[in-house]
Amino acid sequence: MFLESRLLILSCPQELPSYLCKLGVTFQRECFCEGGEDTRIPLLREVFEAFPYTPVNIDIKVNDDTLIKKVSELVVKYDREHLTVWGNSSNQIVKKCYKENPSIPVLFSLPRVLQLLGLFYTGLLPFVPLKEQFLEIPMPSIISKLRGPNRLNRRQRLLIWLADILLMRKSLFKHLTDRGIQVYIWVLNDEEDFQRAFDLGATGVMTDFPTRLKDFMDRNGISKPQ
Repeated sequence: MFLESRLLILSCPQELPSYLCKLGVTFQRECFCEGGEDTRIPLLREVFEAFPYTPVNIDIKVNDDTLIKKVSELVVKYDREHLTVWGNSSNQIVKKCYKENPSIPVLFSLPRVLQLLGLFYTGLLPFVPLKEQFLEIPMPSIISKLRGPNRLNRRQRLLIWLADILLMRKSLFKHLTDRGIQVYIWVLNDEEDFQRAFDLGATGVMTDFPTRLKDFMDRNGISKPQ
């Protein structure tokens, strides 16, 4: 599984603020830390040093050439090009990442996801080369579960249903995994959603509760992608 780095800071440790002990997140109504004295946000190099064999997913949040270059230098320094994936929903950022270091796998940007779906539904996908090695997409149906169907209007429910039908395609996931492209679905926190994702052929799941996901995978004999 990939450890997702949602906040990437390359500053000195003393310049970083403490992380919040109470945090509202998109796919969980509220999250709380369990206490402890160490509340400092770690540097990327510290993450690499602490988890030398753990794959890391880096989301480049800012379109900054220096940031992209520094991240690439750290990945190379710690010999992690085979253990790192990077990119963003912005196609411009993904292009810069790929240009800076094509040896680090990139994920599909949002425009490329839309293009991917177009190629899939027109039957052209098998004939088109893909530089991306990771597809990371949400499971739209969890929006209804989190907000509750009674809090959504008819149009919203229709859009969620349509997005779920278009994105959650077992045949699409199989085609991509057969081409060596990993498929990750986010952000899933219930065992029911874990099961659906893996039944569809996803190779990984992003979650706010990694221990819960690990227990589920262990009980069901689901191996980690290599």
